[in-house]
Amino acid sequence: MPKTNTYILSDDYTHLEDKAMKSAAQFFGEEMLQWAGIHEKLKQVMPTELIHLEAMALYQDFNYETTNGCWYHFEFESDALTIKDLKRFREYEAATSRVFQVPVITCVICSGKSKNTLSEYTEGINTYRVKVISLKGKNADKLFKKLLKTQKIQRKDVIPLLFSPLMSGNMPVKNRILSGLKLIQDGEHLFTNDEIQKMQAVLYAFANKLLSATEMNEIREVIAMTKLGQMILEDGIERGIERGLEKGIQSLIETCKEFNLSKQETMSRIIDKFSLPEEKAQSSIEKYWK
Repeated sequence: MPKTNTYILSDDYTHLEDKAMKSAAQFFGEEMLQWAGIHEKLKQVMPTELIHLEAMALYQDFNYETTNGCWYHFEFESDALTIKDLKRFREYEAATSRVFQVPVITCVICSGKSKNTLSEYTEGINTYRVKVISLKGKNADKLFKKLLKTQKIQRKDVIPLLFSPLMSGNMPVKNRILSGLKLIQDGEHLFTNDEIQKMQAVLYAFANKLLSATEMNEIREVIAMTKLGQMILEDGIERGIERGLEKGIQSLIETCKEFNLSKQETMSRIIDKFSLPEEKAQSSIEKYWK
């Protein structure tokens, strides 16, 4: 299989929130269902693209099949729901149910400011409704009061922890992300290294989307000490090496600087990765540390 990165890095900050939420749903489907109040067991993730009437492609966010044969269709919305949205979801449900011969229930996770949003509409003799989960209707203060009291997380805490930057509450978003990163790092006994990196990546994406440049510096300092941070650094090195030794050194210096590593720490990494004498490493830092 080709190598894939588990972190979410993009210059397209407009869609980072959407990517982060979908990543959480992709990697932690069972936990997502439990958090949404769905008690059936996850069986598998199902297709999210249908070709309808040979003319229109229908793209859904996530479909989960549970052991009782029901499909749960999850959508992520950052704005208030409209009749147009509900009609779109209704069309998804009808097409999916007809093609796969299954019952479908739509759950919409809303990250917009409104705690109350449209969840149903009536047309003719039919009333269509979805299950709405408003993140602003959930309080991050209560969540972290519980988690920080026990100083540990369980698998059922994964989704609320990852979505906490979008919840209501007085706790600053930066502190939510920093506390979340620490709780995840301390959960090594419960999660695989891959799962830890994925969770860190989701919080890092939210940080990029929601925090100021000054706040991001503090986040990067913490991320640099995690498995995800090490992977990002290694990836930068590999991409640099592919372009030649000098470009590799430059790439490593730029990545270390972005993560607020000191010049001394950066020089140690250069010496270690490229087997350079200290004088050459120092010269490279002076050249590329801008």
